[in-house]
Amino acid sequence: MNDMIIEHTTVHTNGIDLHVAQAGPADGPPLLLLHGFPEYWGGWAKQIPALAAAGYRVWAPDQRGYNLSSKPAGARAYDIDLLARDVLGLIDATGQEKVRLVGHDWGAAVAWWVAGHYPQRLSHLAILNVPHTAVMFGTIWRSWAQMRRSWYIFFFQLPRLPEASLRRNGWTNAIRVLKGSARRGTFSPEEIEQYRAAWSQPGAISGMLNWYRAAGRTQRKLASLGRIAVPTLMIWGAHDIALGRELAQPSIDRCDHGRLVFIEEAGHFVQHEEPERVNRLLVEFVQD
Repeated sequence: MNDMIIEHTTVHTNGIDLHVAQAGPADGPPLLLLHGFPEYWGGWAKQIPALAAAGYRVWAPDQRGYNLSSKPAGARAYDIDLLARDVLGLIDATGQEKVRLVGHDWGAAVAWWVAGHYPQRLSHLAILNVPHTAVMFGTIWRSWAQMRRSWYIFFFQLPRLPEASLRRNGWTNAIRVLKGSARRGTFSPEEIEQYRAAWSQPGAISGMLNWYRAAGRTQRKLASLGRIAVPTLMIWGAHDIALGRELAQPSIDRCDHGRLVFIEEAGHFVQHEEPERVNRLLVEFVQD
């Protein structure tokens, strides 16, 4: 990671413990990075050095259910309100009233929710390849094309079978989620081994899937999110096979101060596929 010094700590928040990787000057403005499925804090390995070098104190947690963080049992423990309160606890732990918040995939969904319900805690919001939750859960039942893309969400509602499928043959299907949604060669063999280690943590695979199960039970709530007042940057890899680009503009239209940037050459894992462009966009945005 470019010889960047990464510090690891545990933050107790909202009744659980979150493992957090930190980098950058201790007195720098705090910037939180929220990963999605099926990642962990290391999914931001190509962003942390650039953001830390720009002077920010970067916090990259393993979100609940993932890797080295607490993994409470049952889908109810992964309700969007609980996930948002985890983030509020991390913000409190920075000692600052406001932070810059960046999210990808499920981390972006949580970031949207925090921005919608607790705008006073954020100065900037950056979203990577996930629509505003009202757009996502208001569209999925009306669009046959998006429903087809989202088939895995319905599969993940089943008990036990998704866990077995992802673990099968040395995590072959979990690896396909990464490789199948990104440009060929995006993830190195060394990175894949690090993902395998994160997925193999006791309770992790069920914790990760419980995010989907909780969302499946609370779709109406997720569709109720209102407008976003926090200045927002949305970066969207246009070749996302899971989420159609047509979801992006209606999402940014729900932001009072929003900017949408398509990266045509990238897919869902845009921060891995085009790290230099994503880093430049993020640094320019959070410095504004």
